[in-house]
Amino acid sequence: MSRGWGSLFDIDTDPEDLLEHFDTEWFRGQRYRHLSDERHGVERGTALVGDVIVRGYPSMPRALVLEPAIRETFDGPVAIEEKLNGYNVRVARIDGDLLAFTRSGFVCPYTTRKVEALLDAEAFFDDHPEQMLCGELVGPENPYTDHDYSEVDEVGFYVFGIRHRETGTPMGVERRLDRCTTYGLDSVGHYGTFTPTAAVDAARERIDDLNARGREGVVLKSADGETALKYTTSTIHRADLEHAFELPFDYRRDFVFTRVIREAFQAVERGESPAAVRERARELGEAILEPAVETVRAVDAGDPVGETHTVRGDPRTIDDLLSYFHDQGLELHVEHDETDGDQRVVTFTKIAQSTRDKTRYYLEGGTIDE
Repeated sequence: MSRGWGSLFDIDTDPEDLLEHFDTEWFRGQRYRHLSDERHGVERGTALVGDVIVRGYPSMPRALVLEPAIRETFDGPVAIEEKLNGYNVRVARIDGDLLAFTRSGFVCPYTTRKVEALLDAEAFFDDHPEQMLCGELVGPENPYTDHDYSEVDEVGFYVFGIRHRETGTPMGVERRLDRCTTYGLDSVGHYGTFTPTAAVDAARERIDDLNARGREGVVLKSADGETALKYTTSTIHRADLEHAFELPFDYRRDFVFTRVIREAFQAVERGESPAAVRERARELGEAILEPAVETVRAVDAGDPVGETHTVRGDPRTIDDLLSYFHDQGLELHVEHDETDGDQRVVTFTKIAQSTRDKTRYYLEGGTIDE
């Protein structure tokens, strides 16, 4: 065991037992390890690069009903911030290089290049070398989550947390906002800090606005950043379901169940009338059935089905990204591949193999054993 990993193993478990769960990868000739699933209290996404630890981002509980969840969770000031729909990225400077870690701890070549281009973070890391920037990469040109934001043309990186790289200890909300302002780092929307009682109405007001604009939701945080809750909009629940039923045999049933349950609790929390519940049910049903029908029709016509993304970057970075997806066993269907100046722009579909194969099987007469 490397001496630099000592703090990671300040837990009641055998270090070798923990290490055997780490996967090994390479990036720019550097070997590193990452933990794809939480083990022995160590967060999913924790990475080991040489002697350097990069802690994973902790999971965050979800509120189904705001008022009692806020009352039970917080005993002091509550900060309310926007929850963006992209993918979670941690940025650390290691041996002089910025590295971008995805939620599972993989150093993504595409994300790292984008972060290098988007962030002028040298001054921040000069002053805070032990910290990491935790943020959301959003926008239409990313390889993981396809959601458009009017303020983002290609991709954008928005900081929602600053944490100690090795221990994972968060920086307090106000200090983190000050650091972002000082160093010119884009931050997620901050809506203010409230007493727990006032936070209920403030969060509801923000949810109504975000829901009307097709955005994801809010995160509520204690002032020290240690405690957090997330709460999402009905719009995003439907969008999730629509996406899941575009690929009905590639998403587990609990993915669908949890989003339907969120809608049920939200309807009750808001005291909706029978007419409003019927409208919610109609929209929910359309989100489920219409994309599934379109997928069956697409498979019947022989068209590719899956998640479609567009990425832009230097040719080597795009090659590395596509090679990574192939190495993960993904089947890609390239829709467009062109050059824009010195950038390569590729639109590709990650083929949903289970949905394609099972749909084709049923279309050809296969049966379900129920």
